[in-house]
Amino acid sequence: MTTRTSFSVSRYAPERGPLAKLTARDSLLRRLDWPMLLSALALSFIGSLLVWSATRNRTELNQGDPYYFLFRHVLNTGIGVALMIGTIWLGHRTLRGAVPILYTLSIVLILAVLTPLGATINGAHAWIVVGGGFSLQPSEFVKITIILVMAMLLAAKVDAGDQIHPDHRTVAKALTLAALPMGIVMLMPDLGSVMVMAVIVLGVLLASGASNRWVLGLIGAGIGGAVLVTALGMLDEYQINRFAAFANPDLDPAGVGYNTNQARIAIGSGGLLGAGLFKGSQTTGQFVPEQQTDFVFTVAGEELGFVGAGLILLLLGVVLWRACRIARETTELYGTVVAAGIIAWFAFQSFENIGMTLGIMPVAGLPLPFVSYGGSSMFAVWVAIGLLQSIRVQRPMTA
Repeated sequence: MTTRTSFSVSRYAPERGPLAKLTARDSLLRRLDWPMLLSALALSFIGSLLVWSATRNRTELNQGDPYYFLFRHVLNTGIGVALMIGTIWLGHRTLRGAVPILYTLSIVLILAVLTPLGATINGAHAWIVVGGGFSLQPSEFVKITIILVMAMLLAAKVDAGDQIHPDHRTVAKALTLAALPMGIVMLMPDLGSVMVMAVIVLGVLLASGASNRWVLGLIGAGIGGAVLVTALGMLDEYQINRFAAFANPDLDPAGVGYNTNQARIAIGSGGLLGAGLFKGSQTTGQFVPEQQTDFVFTVAGEELGFVGAGLILLLLGVVLWRACRIARETTELYGTVVAAGIIAWFAFQSFENIGMTLGIMPVAGLPLPFVSYGGSSMFAVWVAIGLLQSIRVQRPMTA
């Protein structure tokens, strides 16, 4: 009589054998998450129209060419999609081995911002001007690096089967590596990016299965750090004024509260269906500053109305929903943690960007993913989509 023993296979066991390879029947195109991909493309397309509407009459910005920002936004989207394809081709596991190099490169780039190579744009010394009218914001790519380096450390022993959850020493190493670039970005100061990075770290820890003591400690450290930064005067005056205007919208309606007030007027005037593309009085009259970047959602609210603004929210929701599904269905902790970090990034940045236009969040200078004008942001979010697609492509699929 033979006895059969059943073994429970860990959800995070790495994929091996023929399941890890694509067959002719189970092709790459079949494995892609098309709802996510099409939603991201639709957001970028809508963004191109909104950016065009916001800048076609801005002769002081578009150098006399009404199509200047439209062309660049479409070009940035094209480059971003190419980066996504390259990321899928390389695979998130290949990039896992290159994380030390990517991390070092990120540190070098953000340190370069603090040298004479850095440039100040909209009050933040967070850019490197590369010429030809183009500039690079390294902090956008640091978001990806933090996700990858923390995922690599936290998942290593779990995916190897040596641990069920990351131990305290591993968590401490991961947090230290994340804190270094965040500290440098804070020196710029780029408070908005640091806020996003802090949420990313929190999301990564929660997904990794780390002890709740680390999560609670991180939240406490964040609160203490905010108090300390304020007490030491590390924030610039314009950043302090933004928080003051958020706490009291009537504080200086013609000064620090001007952006938020004009944004709410623009969105409120749109009604259900909006004034029509290119027909918004606030947009045409150029009353809302930075409308092609941080305040692009106001164009949607005014010209496309509640329906158009709701469509943007719906498409962002689809991207997040599909990302959550990928995080849940992957068979390795590394993929789960990477997906969770991207979810935390997209969700918080979208909420902050839209919230500041509605007056429910302080102005933090964060772009709306896929929609706002900006090369660095566009490249980074499409690389993130590539990572999510790679995680889905390389997991086993049921018949």
